[in-house]
Amino acid sequence: MPSVRIWFRKQLRVDHLNFRQFQMLKLGTVGLAAVKNRLAAGLGPTDAPAKPLTKRYAIYKSKRLRRRAVRDLSLTGSMLGNLSVRTVSERAAKAALTSRKERIKGLANMRREPWLVFSPRNRAAILEAARRLLREITPRLVVERFLGGRQS
Repeated sequence: MPSVRIWFRKQLRVDHLNFRQFQMLKLGTVGLAAVKNRLAAGLGPTDAPAKPLTKRYAIYKSKRLRRRAVRDLSLTGSMLGNLSVRTVSERAAKAALTSRKERIKGLANMRREPWLVFSPRNRAAILEAARRLLREITPRLVVERFLGGRQS
């Protein structure tokens, strides 16, 4: 099944998607929002609090943020803003970090603790969204009945 890139020159384009791909984009967006909300709350992959910063890095970060008069965006969580759904097929929606700098940071953080994964609550949110989506499209589905050798 071919994938469709939904970003063209930094613009989101959904007019090229067929109906199933658009549904998958909706589910991918719900899943990504659930993961972002969990990460913003400081929860790990099991919905428990994430590992704290190492003592040395926490000291470095607080000193660096106090010392700067100009707003420093290198330690402010810009990775979450960089994370988005990038490709969609009829069977999968894939999210990724887009800039090289953020991908390097993300891989380093993944070695420390998996963060870009679905937690049990994230899975439940996606299943609920899938149920709502199925209820929404049920009237448009074609039903074929088999009645004793003949179709109706």
